[in-house]
Amino acid sequence: ESLVQKITEDNQIPVHLHVSVSLQYVAGLKGSALVEFFHGNIAEVENEELRHLMWSSVLFYKTPNVEVMACVLLSTKAIYFLLDDSFVHADEHQSADFWNKENSDCENSSFHLSCCFVLKLNDLQSVNVGLFDQYFRITGHSADHIVTCLTRDSYNTHTFIQQLMAVLSLLARTPSPEPVDKDFYSEFGSKNTGKMENYELIHSSRVKFIYPNEEEIGDLAFLVAEKMDGLTNLPSLNILLYVLAFQVNHVEGSAQNTSSLQPKTLILTSSDLFLFDEDYISYPLPEFAKEPPKRDKYQLADGRRIRDLDRVLMGYQTYPQALTFVFDDVQNQDLMQNLTLDHFGE
Repeated sequence: ESLVQKITEDNQIPVHLHVSVSLQYVAGLKGSALVEFFHGNIAEVENEELRHLMWSSVLFYKTPNVEVMACVLLSTKAIYFLLDDSFVHADEHQSADFWNKENSDCENSSFHLSCCFVLKLNDLQSVNVGLFDQYFRITGHSADHIVTCLTRDSYNTHTFIQQLMAVLSLLARTPSPEPVDKDFYSEFGSKNTGKMENYELIHSSRVKFIYPNEEEIGDLAFLVAEKMDGLTNLPSLNILLYVLAFQVNHVEGSAQNTSSLQPKTLILTSSDLFLFDEDYISYPLPEFAKEPPKRDKYQLADGRRIRDLDRVLMGYQTYPQALTFVFDDVQNQDLMQNLTLDHFGE
């Protein structure tokens, strides 16, 4: 009963995100009705148990530019992603190979089916946890089996990882052979380069849980310093905040005063505020990748100096909170710096 109650409490769509009618129906289910829905419509095996439910934005490796809302269901056999209908239509030419549309005759009916993507726990190879637990990437044995969950919430990430580890402990897998010399360096580092790799935890089910190490923050600080045209000396540059957020773009002239949400990574340093377009799905490179991704992990979208910040407006609605940053950039310093660098010498 406590598990059913917990799953019912978690069955809430984030207020700032809109979903299709079929997913709204799922979000309206409570208690035993939700469990019955899972066993009647989603579960592939009769004896599997629903252990955890989470609402999250997801990205697929094959369609890295399409972020879609999903209801993520973890059972004792698989991870199920109930997807928003809009995903299939958002990127027709890319997703045509990815999803086989057997239910195309439902197009004109009043009842729409959600797509459900299934990742069996036996096919799971590794889980990469993002910086500050803002997201995590689940990797299977092929490009079709790589999914990133953008929770934008360290608590949700932590809870899902804990539940996943508990479920994986139930799987019967043959144990991996023990290494010959089990010392610190062979476990966590490369003897050839002396460079520390990301911290890896190998679960008893042989699934790797990979966490970022301190060097990732160092690399990010170096990248941010580069974007600042080298005006700040690197040792004094500290990243104070890294958070996955949305940039709000108001759409004027529409019937309702709607706003579109653009996913952005917000990075705050002691002197600047940056917005980056981040690739959450392609890095680190999967083992089967034959060439690097087409775009960098971080692409600068906007950057402003804190000393040009005039005021911060805070909305009064409940979480998630809306913040408006008003900058006084009459001097347009950034443009002048770029002109100087490009046209008047080195």
